[in-house]
Amino acid sequence: MTDETKWEPFDASRYLNDEETIAEYLRLSMDDENPDIFLLALADVAKARGMAHVAATAGLGRESLYKALTPGTRPRYDTIKRVLNALNLRITVVPSAPAGT
Repeated sequence: MTDETKWEPFDASRYLNDEETIAEYLRLSMDDENPDIFLLALADVAKARGMAHVAATAGLGRESLYKALTPGTRPRYDTIKRVLNALNLRITVVPSAPAGT
């Protein structure tokens, strides 16, 4: 008997179908010390929303968007902000621990 199970690579973008899930996914990715994790998560969200649409809304070429969200790159803040705006998202800063602790 042979095992003919076919496995597909996991694609997080298939599960990013509502605002709360997307926000939590990105929030958790920002908790990782590796900045590439956030870029990968942002790419997943852009893919879920339609990479060409996100690129056009952000004022970027589709290939430029792929390149900016590739692990190892260091995209400019302006680029990340434009992508977040195109996704109708924003980053909020909160204290990580109470003052004085």
